[in-house]
This record gives sequence, structure tokens and C-alpha cells, in this order.
Amino acid sequence: MSAIIDLRSRRVPNPLTLGIALLGIALAAMHVTNLSVAAALAGFAIGLALMVPGHLVGATGAGDVKLFAAIGTLLGPAHIVVAFVYTALAGGIVALVVAARRRRLRETMGRTAALVRTAGGNVADIEHASADNRFAYAPAIAIGALIAALSF
Repeated sequence: MSAIIDLRSRRVPNPLTLGIALLGIALAAMHVTNLSVAAALAGFAIGLALMVPGHLVGATGAGDVKLFAAIGTLLGPAHIVVAFVYTALAGGIVALVVAARRRRLRETMGRTAALVRTAGGNVADIEHASADNRFAYAPAIAIGALIAALSF
């Protein structure tokens, strides 16, 4: 659901992320999942910690960070790390597809190389509103979470 909303509105609503987080904690409390409440909360904290750095450099939105942390309550601490790896891979693929569709693949690859080379020194150029580099990231999060959940 979050992926569809993000694709349509380019936002991940707070009530949705809060609902997911509460659901994960409630399922753990009722022993419906293999997670304890502590493990669900740890999944939240680790998911948050993994996504905040990307948000601080402008790579992801706050809604994406909150969504990923909320999914941590469902996956737990170990699987949210797995989800992060798959989310990053899916996000990279989505970024390449979006850049190709916008006919900006060469420019995107060059700026990405510069981002790595300068340790984020060109973030302001990449994230400038006129750069048109933004895309919905919740679909990548959904893919990463789904792969992690299926690998239990």
C-alpha cells in the first residue's frame, strides 16, 4: 500500500507508518510472530538507524525513513538488515530505470561517481530542485522487505 501511495502522491503518510509500527508491536505482544516486543522495537531502532544517514545527505525522504523503521517491527533486528541490503539494491535499479526514462542516465552515473569520489561533496547539486532526481523510494523498500520476509 505504501508503495502505491508513494508512487501516486510522492509521500508516505505518517498514519500509515504509525499503523505499521503499531501492528508489528501488537503482533509481537500477542505472540502471533516469532518476535518478542523487544525484538520488534529493536527492529524499529535498527531500521531507523540504517535509513537516517541517507536522509541526512538528502538521498531519502523522512517518510521513507519512518516506513523502513516501521517495517522493522514486523521483520525484527536481523531481517531488517537483510531488507536494507535488498532495498538498496532495488533502489539502485529503480534509480537507473528512472534516469534512463528521463534520458539522464549518463549524467546520473557521472554525478553518482562524483558523489562517491567526493564523499557527498556534490549533494547540493544532485538534490537541487531543478535537477529532477527525485523518485518514489517506497517501492524499493517494499521489494527489500518482501525479499527479507520470504527468506525467513
